[in-house]
Amino acid sequence: MAARTVRPAPSADTDPGMAPVGALPGVGPALVAALARLGLERVQDLWFHLPLRYEDKTRVTAIADLRVGERAQVEGVVEAVERGFRYRPQLKVAIGDVSRQTLLLRFFHFNRVQAEQLSPGTRLLCYGEVRHGAQGLEMVHPTYQRLGADETVNVDELLSPVYPTTEGLGQKRLAGAIGKAMALLPPAERLELIPPELCAEHGLTSLRDALLYVHRPPPDAHLGQLMLGRHPAQQRLAFEELLTQHLSLKRMRAAVRRRHAPKLGGDGGLRARLLGGLPFQLTAAQQRVSAEVARDLAQAKPMLRLVQGDVGSGKTVVAALAALAAVEAGHQVALMAPTELLAEQHLHNFRHWLCPLGIEVAWLAGKVTGNARKLALERVAAEAAVVIGTHALMQEGVAFARLGLVIVDEQHRFGVQQRLALRDKGKDGQLVPHQLVLTATPIPRTLAMSAYADLDVSSIDELPPGRTPVQTIAISNARRLEVIERIHAACAEGRQAYWVCTLIEESEQLRAQAAEVAHAELSAALSGFRIGLIHGRMKPKEKQAVMDAFKAGELAVLVATTVIEVGVDVPRASLMVIENSERLGLAQLHQLRGRVGRGALASNCVLLYQPPLGQLARERLQVMRDTNDGFRIAEKDLELRGPGEVLGTRQTGQLSFRIADLTRDAHLLPAVQQVGEHMLKEHPRQTEQLIERWIGGAARFVHA
Repeated sequence: MAARTVRPAPSADTDPGMAPVGALPGVGPALVAALARLGLERVQDLWFHLPLRYEDKTRVTAIADLRVGERAQVEGVVEAVERGFRYRPQLKVAIGDVSRQTLLLRFFHFNRVQAEQLSPGTRLLCYGEVRHGAQGLEMVHPTYQRLGADETVNVDELLSPVYPTTEGLGQKRLAGAIGKAMALLPPAERLELIPPELCAEHGLTSLRDALLYVHRPPPDAHLGQLMLGRHPAQQRLAFEELLTQHLSLKRMRAAVRRRHAPKLGGDGGLRARLLGGLPFQLTAAQQRVSAEVARDLAQAKPMLRLVQGDVGSGKTVVAALAALAAVEAGHQVALMAPTELLAEQHLHNFRHWLCPLGIEVAWLAGKVTGNARKLALERVAAEAAVVIGTHALMQEGVAFARLGLVIVDEQHRFGVQQRLALRDKGKDGQLVPHQLVLTATPIPRTLAMSAYADLDVSSIDELPPGRTPVQTIAISNARRLEVIERIHAACAEGRQAYWVCTLIEESEQLRAQAAEVAHAELSAALSGFRIGLIHGRMKPKEKQAVMDAFKAGELAVLVATTVIEVGVDVPRASLMVIENSERLGLAQLHQLRGRVGRGALASNCVLLYQPPLGQLARERLQVMRDTNDGFRIAEKDLELRGPGEVLGTRQTGQLSFRIADLTRDAHLLPAVQQVGEHMLKEHPRQTEQLIERWIGGAARFVHA
C-alpha cells in the first residue's frame, strides 16, 4: 500500500471549526474544563454535539391531563410544603391548578433559601417527568420558575434540545456555548467534506441546513419524526456519521494488517495438561472458538479477534488456552479487565488452572502499592508468564519482557485508545502482540460487521450443561410491597438479592437519588437485615468495599444503579429486582439478570414496570420471560430498538454513534459503503477531516 501523504491540518485561521472552544465569547476556563470532560475541545466539536432528545415546552398541560411516564409543563400554585428528615432531607411541595387536581414536587437536593421561596401561594411553571408516587402523581426534581401573581405564562416558541452533558454542566450553559459555536458555522460549500458529485449522486442534502435544523427545530417541526430520529435532517447527519465510522474502521484494519506479530504455536503440551485436569468437558462451541483463536495465533499477522459469549458460556477457559499457546512459545500474556473485582476473578481462575502447571500468574492493579507494586513490576519485566490486572497495566513504568498476547475483557468498557496503549507495551520493532477481546454482550451479526469491522468475530453460542435458567416475571409497580415481602422471605432463608434502580437520564446525580430513595425504603421495610448501596457518584474504594461486603455475604440486599459489574460472581444472590424495567433495552436487562443464577440455588428475576406499558416495552418484557438465550435476545433487541445498548458507551477512543442507528438507518449502508470506497481512494484529505470531525481526539488511533 502506498505511503499516506501527510498534509498540514487546517488552522483556526482558515477554518473556524478548528478554533479552541475558549475562543468563543463568554467561554471561560471553568466552562472550557467542563466541555473538555465531554471531549468538546474545538468549535466544530460543539457543532456535532447533537441533542439526545427534545422537550416540548411550547404548551402548558393541566394536572388532570397528565400521564405517567410523559414529560410535561405544568402551571400551578403551591398549596402545601413539607420538609421531611426520616432517612434523608427531602422537600415536598404540593401544587394545584384550575383543573382542581394536585401534583407533588419532590426535591432531595435543596437549600434553605429555595425552600423559603416555595411557600404556599407561590405560582410556579414546572417541567419534568410524571411518576406514580405514594400520594398520587409526582415529579422528582422538576425544573421550575416562579411567576408573579398576574404574570403571563410565556411558553417557548421552539422545541428545546436536550444535550448529553456531564456533572457540573447544566443544559443552559451547554446550549449557550453551542449557540455561540453555531454562529460561526461556515457557508455550506466550506462545511461540506463529501465531494459535490457524490452528494448529488446519492441525493445528500445540505449538511449546514441539517445542523441548523437539529439544534434549533422550528415551531412547526415534526416532533414525532425528530423523537424517532427519522427526520431528513437527522438522516443526513446519520449518513455522515456512518460514513465516518466505515472509513475509520477500514483505516484501522488496514493499519493493523501492515504490522507483524510473533508466531505463537507451541507444542500444545500445556494446553493438553490443562484440558486433562478440568472437571468438565469443553462444549463444541468452546472447542470451535479455541481452534479459531489457535489458528490466528500461529500466524505472523496480528490477531484481532472478538470472542463473544453469553454470561456463563465459558469464555475464560478459551482465554486460558490462548494464554497457554503464548506461554508455550516463550511469550508473555497480559489480561486486562475494567474493574478490580472482575480482574480478581480472572486472577483466581487463572491461578487455579495455571499454577499446577508451573506457570507464574502475576497481579497488578491500582490497589497494589509500595513494595508489592515494586516486586510485581520486577516480575513483569523479568518474564512473569501471565500478568492480570486493570488499566494499571497500561501505566508508565510497566514494562514487559516479551509480550506476545493481550487479552481484553469487556471491550466496550475500554476505549480503542486503552486497548492500543496496552498493545504498545509489547511493541518490539515491527512486531506487535496479538489481541483477543472478550465480551459477554452477544452482538447480532449485522451489528458486529459494522461495530467491530476492525475485529474478526467468534461466538460461543452454547451454554455448559447444568446451568439453571433464571425464572423471570414482570410485575406492575403497584404490587411493589408484595415484591419487598418476597425479598424479606428470601433473606430469612439466607439468600441474597439485588435491587437495581434504572433511572435513565443523562444526570448521574438523578440516578444516585433514585438509588438512595430505594435504599431508604428497603432499609425501613427489611429491618434486621443489612442493606448496601452502590451508585456511580461513589468513590471507587467505597464501591469496592460495598461490593466486597455483598460478596462475603455480610449484606442481604444490594441496592444499585446499573454499575453492577458484568461477570461478578455471588453464588448466594438468587433474586434480582429491576425497577423501571420497561425503560431498558433487552441487552441491558439480560446482562443484569445474568448476575443471579450463578450458583446451585433456583433463581428469579422480577421486572418491575410502571403501567401503562407501550407496545415496544410489552414486547421486550415478553422476550425476557420467554428466553434466557443471549443471542436470541440480542437479535430481538436489534430488531426492536437498534444497537444503542452495544454502541451507547461514550468513552475515549470509543467508536460509538451520536445519532446513527444501524437498524433504523440500515437502508443508508449500501450508499455509505460506495461513498466510503470512493473517498478512501480519491479523497484522502477529506477522509482525514471527516474522521477528525466526528471522532475528534480518537482520530489518531485510526492509524494504529
